[in-house]
Amino acid sequence: MVAPAASVTGNVTGADGTTIGTLQGTLVQGDLVLDGPGVPDMESIPATPGLGRIPADSELFVGRSSELARLDAAVAGSGRAVVVTVHGLGGVGKSTLAARFAHLHTDRYAPVWWITADSPAAIDTGLADLATTLAPQVAGAPLEQRTELGVRWLATHDRWLLVLDNLTTPADAAGLLERVRTGTIVITSRQGTGWRGVATVPLDVLPAEEAVELLTRVVRAERPEADLTDADRLCEELGWLPLAIEQAGAYLAQTRITPAAYLDLLRRYPARMFTATAEGGDAQRTMARVWHVTLDRLADTPLAGRVLRHLAWYAPDAIPRALLAGTFDEPDLSEALGRLAAYSMITLTGDTIGVHRLVQALTRTPDPDLTDPHRQPTDIAHARDTTATALATALTGIDPDLPADWPVFQTVLPHARALLDHTHPDTDTEPLCHLANHLGVYLDGQGDTTTAIALHTRSIHSHQRLYGPDHLDTLGSRLNLACAYGSAGNLERAIPLFEAVLADAERVLGPDHPTTLGSRHNLASAYQLADDLERAIPLHKAVLADAERVLGPDHPNTLGSRHNLAYAYQLAGDLGRAIPLHEAVLADQQRVLGPDHPTTLGSRHNLASAYQLADDLERAIPLHKAVLADAERVLGPDHHLTRTIRSILDTTTSGHD
Repeated sequence: MVAPAASVTGNVTGADGTTIGTLQGTLVQGDLVLDGPGVPDMESIPATPGLGRIPADSELFVGRSSELARLDAAVAGSGRAVVVTVHGLGGVGKSTLAARFAHLHTDRYAPVWWITADSPAAIDTGLADLATTLAPQVAGAPLEQRTELGVRWLATHDRWLLVLDNLTTPADAAGLLERVRTGTIVITSRQGTGWRGVATVPLDVLPAEEAVELLTRVVRAERPEADLTDADRLCEELGWLPLAIEQAGAYLAQTRITPAAYLDLLRRYPARMFTATAEGGDAQRTMARVWHVTLDRLADTPLAGRVLRHLAWYAPDAIPRALLAGTFDEPDLSEALGRLAAYSMITLTGDTIGVHRLVQALTRTPDPDLTDPHRQPTDIAHARDTTATALATALTGIDPDLPADWPVFQTVLPHARALLDHTHPDTDTEPLCHLANHLGVYLDGQGDTTTAIALHTRSIHSHQRLYGPDHLDTLGSRLNLACAYGSAGNLERAIPLFEAVLADAERVLGPDHPTTLGSRHNLASAYQLADDLERAIPLHKAVLADAERVLGPDHPNTLGSRHNLAYAYQLAGDLGRAIPLHEAVLADQQRVLGPDHPTTLGSRHNLASAYQLADDLERAIPLHKAVLADAERVLGPDHHLTRTIRSILDTTTSGHD
């Protein structure tokens, strides 16, 4: 490792152990680097034009014009050494950017010297190679002496460019930066923090168009005629990450398959595809290997791997940090997040976390060979289950009918859907069933019946697998599915399901159980929607009587039964009974539930419609307008109830005018 020097005297020893001479020297880490016969005066060795060592310029390089401009602006200093760090996620193209910058400016710098700097020993070797290239006569000297000569040359010259590629941590280059005060140093690193006093250029994934261009260049370099339909979909699935796109492109070119076929393979065999390389490809430069190395570097923070496995089951963007609070303890959680962010495995703000979708996909895919300690099946399954528990806990006590609680559902929803999408139903746990059921009720109320039906269907199957068909949770899920079918207008499926659930609830729970009463209430409403008022009204009356007896007159379910009976009278044209009952129910709902509860708003809307049917427009229109204003304020302008009220009001007022 490069370190500050101290003057000494001693023997100069050649590579074969023979003594070259006894001269004035410099001690570096206990070894002698001497000045005298056979040791060149590095200060006087000029920079040879065209001399250098950089990776070959790639014809596959695309875009990055703004990043190159930022890097160019950052190195525009002079005199004291200019040091710039390009940092970002492994595979994002840091080395490629640095190499392109070096090739673009070979006329500005001499020499341009590239060092793979992933360890202190690699840095020393790269500096020793520089000394040997500048002064071939020192090739036989020990590594430590040649390293010191390389540092000495850099410290006494300017107009050179040194690239330290893939530096693990700023500390590994601290000794070099302390001694070298001229020239330009560009560092690439996965570590995004700790660069005190060093300019930084963060590097993100490619824009979508440039990602497609990169894939196209890789494939058509070998297959000019290739069909690249769905290249944009493939690049999106790969998160526009350059390494992943190059890996996929090489595979497409070799196997002669289409982007759509690759997507199918990635879906069916993710573990294989994350490590797949084309003939001649570098097995160490696959997504799996690159991120394995990063996590190895975080081994001194064991919680970092656990947190990343947990985050792998969320949606990739805007993960609330608060959702992790109940799963991991502080300050360990903050320290783990900080370390992951430092190595660009996540992006971190004070409130949210982001993870690249491919990092997530790889992290939740078990290593088929069981050799990767970061991707063990039991650890991944545990992370999946703790994520389900965390999300389900976030919805505990949250009411899907209350607008004040909707922000919680909106926060949890994208992450719950990601978890459900990536979890096979056969592995669903009770928290995941609860999550699916709760979100299904919320989405049904929001008018997204298609998703609600899918969630309730899954909840039923998983509850039956876990607890059997007669369990209360299974019956509840079946009841919610029937409600979703009813909301969707699919009464051919809703009514038979309501009838079956009611029969099972009466058999298992008894006639007075709340689930049984709810089943009878919803069945009556389904008959009502089907215009079968001859069955709906008697059933509504019977349910109301039992609800008042069992639950009490002010229970929300009892109020709902009274409201539905009033609406059934309204549909039957019996406004003489409908309007007084609507008015009485509305008064009780305002008292019990409050004026802004969605059920209260629905009752006001139906009362206004009853007034309208009675040709009492003097009461109907003002009430419609007042309800619309409150619905827009409470539910939002796009809620299905708000849209319904607005449409009726528009029709009513246009006809009235």
